[in-house]
Amino acid sequence: MTRRLVLTYLSLVLAVLTGLAVPLGYLYHRSEQQQAFRQLEREAEIVAAYVDAELSEDDGDQVQDIATAAAQRWGGQVELFDVTGALIYSTMPPVADTADVLPALGEGGRIGHRISDIGGVRMMSVSVSFHPGKPTSGAVRLSVPMAPVTEQIRRVWALLTAACLLVLAGSAAVALALARWIVRPVKALEQATRRLADDTGPAPVQIAGGPPELRRLTETFNRTAQRLHTVLAARGAFADHASHQLKGPLAALRLRLENLEPELSPAGLTGLEAALSETERLDQLVNALLDMTMIERRDEAPEVVDVAAEAESRAEIWRPLAAERGVTITVDAAGPLPASAMPGAIEQILDNLISNALHAAPARSTVRLSAARTADGPVELHVVDAGAGLPDDQRQKALEPFWRAPGAPRGGTGLGLALVVKLAQAGGGDVRLDAATPTGLDAVVTFPA
Repeated sequence: MTRRLVLTYLSLVLAVLTGLAVPLGYLYHRSEQQQAFRQLEREAEIVAAYVDAELSEDDGDQVQDIATAAAQRWGGQVELFDVTGALIYSTMPPVADTADVLPALGEGGRIGHRISDIGGVRMMSVSVSFHPGKPTSGAVRLSVPMAPVTEQIRRVWALLTAACLLVLAGSAAVALALARWIVRPVKALEQATRRLADDTGPAPVQIAGGPPELRRLTETFNRTAQRLHTVLAARGAFADHASHQLKGPLAALRLRLENLEPELSPAGLTGLEAALSETERLDQLVNALLDMTMIERRDEAPEVVDVAAEAESRAEIWRPLAAERGVTITVDAAGPLPASAMPGAIEQILDNLISNALHAAPARSTVRLSAARTADGPVELHVVDAGAGLPDDQRQKALEPFWRAPGAPRGGTGLGLALVVKLAQAGGGDVRLDAATPTGLDAVVTFPA
């Protein structure tokens, strides 16, 4: 974030500097060139006046001396043309192109300008009439090298570039300090949010500087984190205490109901069995709540487990019960398939999923367990039954606590799949329910590598 803020600020500064420096340099370039032409015009007019005076006295030798002296003083070239545009005299080999001389020979004696390469040297030329404002009798073209003007323009461009770089460097230092001032509280909030997500307890964020908005956000975050931690701790403590407090009375109730069996008539035994079944369901519910509470409060770190070996081991344990119901359990997992999971989580996950699959699977069907590593690295565990399956809109709801499918047989707690989700997510994995082919449910658990 610091780098992006600095780059954004520098981009704006660079755009402003470019918008100012380029037009300024271009204006200076034009101004310097126009000033050089004006100075050259004055010199050309002086030479033209001297040449005109000598020509009026018919002193051709003096005209050549004046032209040669002017050319030597400027380090350039002087050319003299008569009224028809024919070359009278040149201090250097004449230039064939005389288009810029024609305005000076025309009516009014306008001044001609030209920039061209003469003998490999960049030259600027000015052509003026012998008689500015009078009927012309000829023209003078004075050409000088552009190197001094070009060098001056380059020095100004270099100064502008150096000034821009200096401003840019100063802006970078200011932008870096400003970005760090803004980002420091944001990073503190990010770390606090990560600790909050990891449930490592509230750690108030202490910020000494930064924008006022971020300081107020930090205060609000600290109050929210403390309140959330308190609520979660109270909920966990309540579920923990309630579960432990219920287990004793439940065991006593079950024992009292079982002791009533010899005293009941055959007609009353049906009601007793129903009461014992409800007691068993309530006991399963309390145990599931206890398991979910323990998952949220355990401090253990994930460990590496061979998913293929666990799948084969749990399938072997469940096969006798499956055989009693006429169901076959198969395993397709070429091990070893090491993956990360909380200690004991894969066994609980497999037990819950195999139990659900056996309840859904019809007789003479097969519950298929398979595991394989995906192309991205995680290991996917599939538990597939051949039951009726669930519609699309119910498969996601089935992962929520206490959700039961419409028309589901009595006895379930609605916490089995929710417990699977918590066990998988505690180790960094995830759970989803897909439709099996041709029918049934495919419970997919992903374990990180």
